[in-house]
Amino acid sequence: MTITPLMPVYPRCGFRPVKGEGSYLISEDGRRALDFASGIAVNLLGHGHPHLTKAIADQAATLMHVSNLYGSPQGEAFAQRLVDNTFADTVFLTNSGAEAVECAIKTARRYHHAKGNPHKNVLITFKNAFHGRTMATISATDQEKLRDGFAPLLEGFVVVPFDDLEAARAAVDENTAGFLVEPVQGEGGIRPASPAFLKGLRSICDEKDLMLVFDEVQCGVARTGTLYAHEQYGITPDIMASAKGIGGGFPLGACLATEKAASGMVIGTHGSTYGGNPLACAAGMAVLDVILEPGFMEQVRATSDRLRASLEQLIPNHDNLFESVRGMGLMLGLKLKHDSRAFVAHLRDNHGLLTVAAGDNVVRILPPLVIDENHIAECIEKLSAGAASFELPDAA
Repeated sequence: MTITPLMPVYPRCGFRPVKGEGSYLISEDGRRALDFASGIAVNLLGHGHPHLTKAIADQAATLMHVSNLYGSPQGEAFAQRLVDNTFADTVFLTNSGAEAVECAIKTARRYHHAKGNPHKNVLITFKNAFHGRTMATISATDQEKLRDGFAPLLEGFVVVPFDDLEAARAAVDENTAGFLVEPVQGEGGIRPASPAFLKGLRSICDEKDLMLVFDEVQCGVARTGTLYAHEQYGITPDIMASAKGIGGGFPLGACLATEKAASGMVIGTHGSTYGGNPLACAAGMAVLDVILEPGFMEQVRATSDRLRASLEQLIPNHDNLFESVRGMGLMLGLKLKHDSRAFVAHLRDNHGLLTVAAGDNVVRILPPLVIDENHIAECIEKLSAGAASFELPDAA
């Protein structure tokens, strides 16, 4: 037998973490790396945060899981806290971002079905988006690497260029249910939408009674310096998917919606075995305890300003490799003139800095939200050393 016990669907690297300490990961061979990947924007409080780990341990010793057939004091309290701090009136709790997006898609379609318009079931989505790996979420993107070999894909999605309001407007017809969009594309290359684009989508939805669905799985939960990225655009969605940082490392997701948008989601229309279990809710509450503390968001924004300025100062010294900095808050992208994946591997293997590659030759820089000046300085030092020692493809 040649197949590995873990199904070989990931190109796993040689760095094998066994322990985390704050903003660092330690591998089984003792190597220590500065973690500016955060599990791809998940470990927003770093590793081993005392408040989060205590909340999980206490809840694990009390009650981990019960069926959603029963009342859920933990789920109700967590959902209420999300409602109190967002646009939403109601929340469905899930285990992951893909599940949160699935629920968002179903909620948008069910809204029109409940109004007697079942033909309004097509969501307009955007090029280079990433919404997950389920059949619905790969059907919602045009990325062939996600779709290859999984035909037939699901119907009900039309893909148009990102940040192109006129293309989005032109795609609307009698079958349109709404728009599904990341306010900041993550996998697509850390590309924030323009204010005019998102405000335009909101106007179209208001005019035509369509659902504006935001995927804030990666850019949400204080990552951009506000609880959710759309707050910085001055608009609200009808439905929103949230996950990643919401559990601080524990699997947790949420689909948030207004009362109007969720009007079709009645008993029997959706469900989850594990979604909203007491252990996940304890993790989510602990994360909210920290990030909703007065001053936390301001600290994220200030830290982002310092990190971004340091990255921009780095570019002229290595302008054969680096091109620009993009993003919002501590969801930053360093655009390269060469292969970002090769550079990410070089930083990891030779300089002890963990980052994440993205589309458009971008290096994603997604540190824990609790980093300080010393972590920024170390990151810049490692990036500079990595750039100096990186062998450019055309020089090979």
